[in-house]
Amino acid sequence: MKTICLYFEIHQIRHLKRYRFFDIGTDHYYYDDYENERSMTEIANQSYMPALNTLLDMIKTHNGYFKVAFSLSGVAIEQMEIHAPQVLEKLQELNETKCVEFLAEPYSHGLSSLINEECFAAEVKRQCKKMEEYFGQQPRVLRNSSLIYSDDIGLQVSQMGFDGMLTEGAKQVLGWKSPHYVYHCTLAPKLKLLLRDVELSDDISLRFNNRSWEGYPLFADNYINRIAELPDKEQVINIFMNLSAIGMSQPLDSNILEFLKALPFCAKHKDIVFSTPYEICSKTQSVGALDVPDTISWNDEERDVSAWLGNPMQREAFNKLYSVADRVRIANDPRINQDWDYLQASNNFRFMTTKSSGVGLDRGIYSSPFDAFTNYMNILGDFINRVNTLYPEEIDNEELNSLLTTIRNQGEEIEIKEKEILRLQTKIEKIEAASDKLKAKLDDDTDKEKGTVSGTEATSIAAKNKDLQA
Repeated sequence: MKTICLYFEIHQIRHLKRYRFFDIGTDHYYYDDYENERSMTEIANQSYMPALNTLLDMIKTHNGYFKVAFSLSGVAIEQMEIHAPQVLEKLQELNETKCVEFLAEPYSHGLSSLINEECFAAEVKRQCKKMEEYFGQQPRVLRNSSLIYSDDIGLQVSQMGFDGMLTEGAKQVLGWKSPHYVYHCTLAPKLKLLLRDVELSDDISLRFNNRSWEGYPLFADNYINRIAELPDKEQVINIFMNLSAIGMSQPLDSNILEFLKALPFCAKHKDIVFSTPYEICSKTQSVGALDVPDTISWNDEERDVSAWLGNPMQREAFNKLYSVADRVRIANDPRINQDWDYLQASNNFRFMTTKSSGVGLDRGIYSSPFDAFTNYMNILGDFINRVNTLYPEEIDNEELNSLLTTIRNQGEEIEIKEKEILRLQTKIEKIEAASDKLKAKLDDDTDKEKGTVSGTEATSIAAKNKDLQA
């Protein structure tokens, strides 16, 4: 039986303000508060809330048949906590239906998986903690920023304990293969891979309202018919997109919500079901390994990382940022850590791209890629100065690596000792409980013995009184 896996990504960048060279060292606040509030409020009202209300109605209407998955970057959650708490409340309401799965992803929606394994693992762990805090779910499937994936990344994700991962059904990887099967990582066979159907996903997220597109207008019955007509063995259809596609990329007056509402009715008529990523990973066997030696993503026609690292400016900014990754981790300063999250967001590097793509790019306050690069590097210069103040630049990499190793070993030793302390505390509690039980038994036996002696003495006294009377 064919199944549709419908997944939406939610991320909202923290917009940077205009930051001049002369601000370095004097101004440590890098954000445009007005633009952040305006953009978050706009996308919440025009996209997130209408879309989430529709998805909730679909779940309730179809009584458990319709299912959907989401992932939220930690940066987006922080923005919503301040400017759009109603979105988080609606997601919690969706979660209560038991028809929604929340996935893991990097906290910053950054590119750490490409350069620093420890930074990537720490980000994912923090985002998972947020998912558990808000929704009570411990994610079992990971979605990297913009579906970035390679064999090496898959190996690390498997070592982090995940059962599955989402990525792009890129032509250069699939070749003659179909994205409608479950595959596994070639370096970690236990990690299942779900591949995005590029055409079916982009028909909704990119082309739905394009009147010059040959498929316009797109109707739900025709869309489902295309899925139903796929070969019988092609059972898994993964439709992945940004939630902002509904209401922003595809305006609400395009009838995008009506299209979504009709999908479950049409799918049920064709005996097609809906499943969440973990359900598919746990129930469906892999048909084989997927070799991805070079990194892929869902961006642009190339489906690689050139949207963020395709020119010298982007690579210089990227390498400069992550040159202090270990120092940031050692410093562990709350304000530094927060700025680190916001500066890592992949959008900052996307603004610097010189590529032309089929998707329009809104550079915000920047007039050109060089303008975006200059502003970011000014901010990065101040940020790195602050990091070096906490952790002196004079310390060389060898000493730094030695210190990091020591810190890691100490952390592992502390964790082992904490587990041993917990084990001993549990043992002590059991001994004390047994001691209390034994003491209670002894007290009870003593009371009974005293009662028996007292009874004997009373009988003897009564007998003596009887003799005296006689």
